[in-house]
Amino acid sequence: MSAPVLVWIESTPEGPTRAALQAVGAARALAQSCGAPVEAVAAGEEAAQAAAAYVPVVHRLELPQDNQETRVRALVAALEASGASALVLAGTRTSQAVAPRVAVRAGGALLEDVTGLEADADGVRAWRLTQLQRVSDEIVAATTPVVATVKIGAFEPAEPAGEGEVRALEVAFEPRDARVTVQAGGASAGARLALEEADVVVAAGRGLGSADAVAQLVEPLAARLGGAIGATRAVVDAGWRPYEEQIGQTGKTVAPELYVALGISGAVQHLSGMNRSRRIVAINQDPDAPIFKHCDVGVVGDVRDVVPALLAALGDDDG
Repeated sequence: MSAPVLVWIESTPEGPTRAALQAVGAARALAQSCGAPVEAVAAGEEAAQAAAAYVPVVHRLELPQDNQETRVRALVAALEASGASALVLAGTRTSQAVAPRVAVRAGGALLEDVTGLEADADGVRAWRLTQLQRVSDEIVAATTPVVATVKIGAFEPAEPAGEGEVRALEVAFEPRDARVTVQAGGASAGARLALEEADVVVAAGRGLGSADAVAQLVEPLAARLGGAIGATRAVVDAGWRPYEEQIGQTGKTVAPELYVALGISGAVQHLSGMNRSRRIVAINQDPDAPIFKHCDVGVVGDVRDVVPALLAALGDDDG
């Protein structure tokens, strides 16, 4: 497969997102296995220039509105213009929604939530975890182009690799692409940073007992550690935290350097969303809680006692 491997790179003002750099790492692995070059597609001049530090060729396009319809059309156009045999995207919620539609419009194959990618004589081979992360499936896409979404945390973020070339890509959008438009945007109350981008995640479980306990314990600890706040489904269902903070099978997947689980028992549905964290610290008063089988440091105790002591030990921001 000599045709390029294409990767979609999303950026913030600080540069490509961590999830996007993990997708670059996956694209490099796939390209290396078949001797193909890696190219990227990014929206906007700033994002394209940032992407050029990681990929030799970047196709820059402009989105009239950043919604699923415009992304689908733009990515199909990028596949056609580049002649790529594969498109790799980070496994974010938006990309998980966009990828199947790109694969259908491009007449290709879809590989979702993969943890490994390589090419061989049979096609593009991928691995993914199923059955609540207990079973590893090996699947092969025997047609091209292949559209693959990468499980968050499955690949190490790519390091810069030089200064690439940015090429303008014209995309003919249609009026129907604006059927859904973004009228306004902004961070939700109490938001600090995106869960997928956080180096530290402090997560709330039902063992905290109330929304007040979450506010009094989880929020200060997350702020002190410079981390994001996560939650189990039970906490979200109880209305203690918003859905966008839910981690697990029906929520987000995270892979921070440090994951602090407060009052979380460790159900497999939740573990499937955070078990790739580099270090896991768990605080729970039940010594038999399943979370203790998966953590690096476990503290048996009431979070209402342990967290204040932890905050006191950490001191204030100037200490």
